[in-house]
Amino acid sequence: MAPTGDTAELGRLLRGGPFHLALRAALAARGLPLHRIQHRLAARGIKVGVTSLSYWQQGARRPRHPESLRAVTALEQILELPDGALVRLLAAPQAAPGPARPAGRSYRALFSMGGTVERLLDAMELPPDGGLHTLGHHERVRIGPAGELRVRESQQIVRAHRDGVDRYLAVHHGDPGCDVSRIGVTAYENCRTGRVRCHPEAGVVVAELLFDARLRRGDTYVFGYGIEDGTGARSGEYVRGFSYAGGQYMLQVRFDEAALPVRCRRFARTGPQAPRTGLVDLTPSGRHRAVHLVEQTVRRGILGITWDWE
Repeated sequence: MAPTGDTAELGRLLRGGPFHLALRAALAARGLPLHRIQHRLAARGIKVGVTSLSYWQQGARRPRHPESLRAVTALEQILELPDGALVRLLAAPQAAPGPARPAGRSYRALFSMGGTVERLLDAMELPPDGGLHTLGHHERVRIGPAGELRVRESQQIVRAHRDGVDRYLAVHHGDPGCDVSRIGVTAYENCRTGRVRCHPEAGVVVAELLFDARLRRGDTYVFGYGIEDGTGARSGEYVRGFSYAGGQYMLQVRFDEAALPVRCRRFARTGPQAPRTGLVDLTPSGRHRAVHLVEQTVRRGILGITWDWE
């Protein structure tokens, strides 16, 4: 019998790749959903999440860790493929990515602890590019009576620049002396908290916020979340890094009446070691003890508010 179109396409992809399209075609040919694949892998003692499997077939992440490569070998058996058919494709060089997303900057280019963030994401088998860029972000920060960063709350509007995006990665960098084990992440609106990973020495927390829907490229989504800290030393600034240009950003910092700064200023930076530019004095409102900035169209880099206590 002559091979069907689907079978012929699978054969072509197994011969020439790329890996993610071959995996996707094999999954479609066998008609197995990802949760069943996960269960069959678990029965063989291999622990791989549905999210990782989804990223593999999208091309957002390639299996690299030993457990992941062991899973790929098992997938060849589960999907009734020739031995080494998928593993061989992983050894082939990746094609250069097409213009599917706006130009972005890495965590390393934005923050001194960016390398730590990328290592945490790598251990979670999540791509540094989460597949989203922000259209609007309103952020409120509350400073406590000892000058500590007590709470920050965010509401965001995002757009997906690839198919299959179903989560946002929230990154929090505490002030010196913070206790990451006591920092809490709360999902407020249209999301729920997934995995949370910490780096105590760097004071970094990375949290998944899982959406209620899986987005297609071009879809927009609104969600809100908060991070409760209050464990670090007296804070002197709050900054937000932007990997992508465009979108509106509003930051409000509210101070406790027991800890009022003597001076507040907004500023911008192109990178973690770059000098502050665009310094503008901000005057706290009397009753609410708050200052804010609004940027109608953000540029790639860092925006923030700094304050002096004396």
